[in-house]
Amino acid sequence: MSKIIVLMGAPGAGKGTQARLLQERMNLPQVSTGDMFRALKEAQTPLANEVRALMEAGQLVPDDLTIQVVRERTAREDCRDGYILDGFPRTPAQAAMLDKLAAEQGKKIQAIEIQMPQELLAKRMVGRRNCPVCGEIYNIYFKPPQNDMVCDLHPDTPLNHRGDDNLGTVQARLETYERQTRPLLDYYKTANLLHVVDGTREPEVIYRDIEKIVTSDG
Repeated sequence: MSKIIVLMGAPGAGKGTQARLLQERMNLPQVSTGDMFRALKEAQTPLANEVRALMEAGQLVPDDLTIQVVRERTAREDCRDGYILDGFPRTPAQAAMLDKLAAEQGKKIQAIEIQMPQELLAKRMVGRRNCPVCGEIYNIYFKPPQNDMVCDLHPDTPLNHRGDDNLGTVQARLETYERQTRPLLDYYKTANLLHVVDGTREPEVIYRDIEKIVTSDG
């Protein structure tokens, strides 16, 4: 049975890296609600018009419309063998809607959380630096550049440090994630659908664990 992968993880846990690897190696498309809503700005369908009117008025798109958007996108051929959801579900109510959609599509849901201690997550984000020329990413704690604050590949280029990658902002983001996501994790845990993966290891090791989960019958 093909799978719907609900991939979760706090900011800095490496969720984006794992989603990319699943796309590349298992040919599972990443279905992002953010991308879908942006695409609807240009579409001319009754659903697009309804969603666009809400967004232009600054209102949140209600769950019943969001699930319609997800249903339309995941009915495409590229999702036939499964897909990764990004940004949905965010609440137990949305998760219940996804359960019904999975049943309609004949797919099995697997919720995967990439778990990592908050202290390590904070270091990952606060320590991030990137080269504005080539995009190479460094971390002053885990992957520092050879020379202080300049890119290894472009020695004359100082590295960028995002203004919101400071300890206060990072801790607030992590607390928000924990508060908003905990009910969803509990939902999947109660349903015996939650798999927890240790995110403190190398990305390839984490990927192998996720791949085993996705290819298993469970």
